[in-house]
Amino acid sequence: MRNTRSSLLLGCMLLCSASLIYLGMSGIDCPPKSHRYRWMELNMGSANQSSSLNEHFPEDTPLIFIGGFPRSGTTLMRVMLDAHNAVRCGEETRVIPRLLAMRATWSRSVKERIRLDEAGVTDQVLDSAVRAFLLEVIVGHGEPAPRLCNKDPFALKSLSYLSRIFPKAKFVLMLRDGRATVHSMISRKVTISGFDLTSYRDCLTKWSSAVETMFSQCQAAGEATCLPLRYEQLVLHTEEEIRKLLHFLELQWDPSVLHHEELIGKAGGVSLSKVERSTDQVMKPVNTDALSKWVGHIPSDVISDMAEIAPMLARLGYDPHANPPDYTRPAPVLSASNYSQSSKSADTPHPS
Repeated sequence: MRNTRSSLLLGCMLLCSASLIYLGMSGIDCPPKSHRYRWMELNMGSANQSSSLNEHFPEDTPLIFIGGFPRSGTTLMRVMLDAHNAVRCGEETRVIPRLLAMRATWSRSVKERIRLDEAGVTDQVLDSAVRAFLLEVIVGHGEPAPRLCNKDPFALKSLSYLSRIFPKAKFVLMLRDGRATVHSMISRKVTISGFDLTSYRDCLTKWSSAVETMFSQCQAAGEATCLPLRYEQLVLHTEEEIRKLLHFLELQWDPSVLHHEELIGKAGGVSLSKVERSTDQVMKPVNTDALSKWVGHIPSDVISDMAEIAPMLARLGYDPHANPPDYTRPAPVLSASNYSQSSKSADTPHPS
């Protein structure tokens, strides 16, 4: 009986060994490598997935952040950069601006800051955690590339904070005539918390406030850190504007950026979201179709009060009384001090 059992056990061991050898020789497919793992391979020559990205992705890594008010050309900007052979932006993460807004809330509340400090959760601890979170999301949600880019429009409401935790980051602020932006938002039913899509007056007022927040931070960051780029000029003078952008980002010229539509869905090319509202538009080549679609749709009472409703129009060089302005001849963008002086002179009556 004992001999029989020994024979059965030996037979099972031999069978298992033979199976393992066969499976090994036939080549079992390994689980696909994560984007994080592949990025670490590309940039570090190793891939220890347990390593902290903060250890291998220093603060001075030149990330690219694209932002601006929604419907201002942020998606077009990111797909054009995605076509560059050294850049990967990818779809909106949605979580990054929410985390940044939460971090800003903690900073604004004196009571909350005292409680956090008492708990040992200092600004340094929070900034380190936020930086690590952002890196994990930016690295992990798309294909690896030498230069990584994030496009979440309202993330640039925290531009000053982002430039502090990523001091070598570059920011691209997309600007567009607010009347066109708001009309696009209302006509395409793009919901933004706090905006009344039945009211051009409400949306234009809030557009002006949001853009002022981002534009002021962009100017404060300086021209070496933040580049304001007008949508109208991008579609009218595409190569000229893109060359200026790539120089700002310290990237080599790549003609593929002028034909992003040819790389949609291709490996290493442009990935599009099925749920983002701008996807159907950026599948086309760069065009000027949307420049003046807003004309004739804004109520007359809003048109007559435009300069007061949306003061950022004039500050950004858009004539609030022209319907539409001559986009081929843009007026210069005004700094806060210059805008204040021009407003005062406009309000001062001329002597008779």
